[in-house]
Amino acid sequence: MLGLLLTALVQVAILVFTSSVALLADTIHNFGDAATAIPLWVAFLMARKKPSKRFNYGYGRVEDLAGMVIVFIMLVSGVLAGYESFNALVQPHEIKHLGAVAAASLIGFAGNELVAIFRIRTGKQIGSAALVADGYHARIDGLTSLGVLVGIIGVWFGYPQADPVVGLVITIVIFKIVWDSGKSLFTRLLDGVDPEVIDEVRHAAHHVAEVLEVTEVRVRWLGHRLLADVNIAIKSDLPVEQGHQIAREVRHQLLHHLPYLANATIHVDPVSASGERHHRIVEHEHDELPSHSH
Repeated sequence: MLGLLLTALVQVAILVFTSSVALLADTIHNFGDAATAIPLWVAFLMARKKPSKRFNYGYGRVEDLAGMVIVFIMLVSGVLAGYESFNALVQPHEIKHLGAVAAASLIGFAGNELVAIFRIRTGKQIGSAALVADGYHARIDGLTSLGVLVGIIGVWFGYPQADPVVGLVITIVIFKIVWDSGKSLFTRLLDGVDPEVIDEVRHAAHHVAEVLEVTEVRVRWLGHRLLADVNIAIKSDLPVEQGHQIAREVRHQLLHHLPYLANATIHVDPVSASGERHHRIVEHEHDELPSHSH
């Protein structure tokens, strides 16, 4: 947040006496990105709270609420950048101090690249795929800042509308990020995950030699961590205590091979009754109550 805020403030100082709408769009974008850190910061603080009887899974879902706020902030920044760029395209105006605008472009690139390196490194250290992805997002934003330099070169060669055109391109980039982020967010809100994660869970469970089958696997996000429910099948004649030890080893393998997995619940079936279909109770009646199933 501090890195992007400082970058945006330096760009504002240059923007005041240059009137470049491409730089304005990039500055709005950087301010928006800096602001997104605030709801995410609040979400991380909330997620550290211990579970309660009412919120017995903890407060990881606050990250999804923060994500909704972040998407809204980016959407507003895109609308503002697009509005200013379109006005400048319709009513062109003189851009002063082209060298200063070029410097602001390079500052925007450098600021975003430093933030990208920091996010990616930290994300890998704590096992946060979301933070790593956000780091690559910052890297793309840095390349967007270089677009301002392209616009200024166009103005210098005598094409004044190059500046608002670059502003509109930056606006399109912002909307693309909003679309991708919104799609990812709502997928998580609907408990959607990458299908490859399911395959990874199955593969990790099969590292335990006693596991004969892995039938059902369900995984969902809780903040930036995953929860898994896994049904495994073992030999039917094994004692309960040994089945429990196998389940513990499966859970250990899952947590070892999938660092972003927060917890896993393992259900053990005998191989003769493997899978949830063996646990279903057919429709039946109790006295005069309506027919129902379990």
